[in-house]
Amino acid sequence: MASRTDTVITTAELAALVDSGAPLTILDVRWQLGRPDGRAAHSDGHIPGAVYVDLETELSDHTVAGRGRHPLPSGASVQAAARRWGIRTGVPVVVYDDWNRAGSSRAWWVLRAAGIPDVRILDGGLAAWIATGGDLAIGIEQPPAGDIDIRHDNLYAGALPTLAADDAAALTTSGVLIDARAPERFRGDTEPVDRVAGHIPGAVNIPSAAVLDADGFFRPANELDSVFAAARPRAAQAVGAYCGSGVTAAVDIAALRIIGIEAALFPGSWSQWSASPARPVATGDTERD
Repeated sequence: MASRTDTVITTAELAALVDSGAPLTILDVRWQLGRPDGRAAHSDGHIPGAVYVDLETELSDHTVAGRGRHPLPSGASVQAAARRWGIRTGVPVVVYDDWNRAGSSRAWWVLRAAGIPDVRILDGGLAAWIATGGDLAIGIEQPPAGDIDIRHDNLYAGALPTLAADDAAALTTSGVLIDARAPERFRGDTEPVDRVAGHIPGAVNIPSAAVLDADGFFRPANELDSVFAAARPRAAQAVGAYCGSGVTAAVDIAALRIIGIEAALFPGSWSQWSASPARPVATGDTERD
């Protein structure tokens, strides 16, 4: 069964790995909704050895039409990028970010969907590393080329489960569909990005921010159980998650994995759903029976 220790890594554990000189790949996935390009911030200061990953161009494929704002990349493009980042067969990968675990969780999900098993999210992100006295490097890292082979060319049918729009709709009655967006976007009070405000009828709102504490760490398992109690997911139930475009939903999926629940991702999320006038839209709060 999945657990916290194979989903996230602490700064102390990461520092020990770095100090040991053991083979390791560290990826800096700085991305924010309003500031998607984190390259300059990475250059100004990053965990030593960390390679910058561009979520917009390397963890998404914007040439794909009809699948939302951040369509999944192909396995071939992930392989090319992963080799640029220096990922090697059998070598663990640590991913981090500096904003609400969004970028790192997206990378964690994409790499695992591509068939790379040993990927962990740095708990607390870059802020935790700095707070515990971790060193920073400047500039851009140029690692030796990696050798990883990606066997799943279609990540929509890769090593992790995904949902198409019809699957997401069906899950609202056959299982649990979680909406990871902020409550005001779920209710339809506001929609700063997509063409329509609201949510998929029958979905339950568990904002990705709720699974993190005030310092950006994933909450302890007992607290996560309470956070997800509104959705009442169980290990025997089918569970799926979506958000605006398939990025922050991965934060909820990581949190669910910490408590032993594997959830599917709806990669197109609200950006795909709301682009179709034929799809129903709900507003307000939704309570499960």
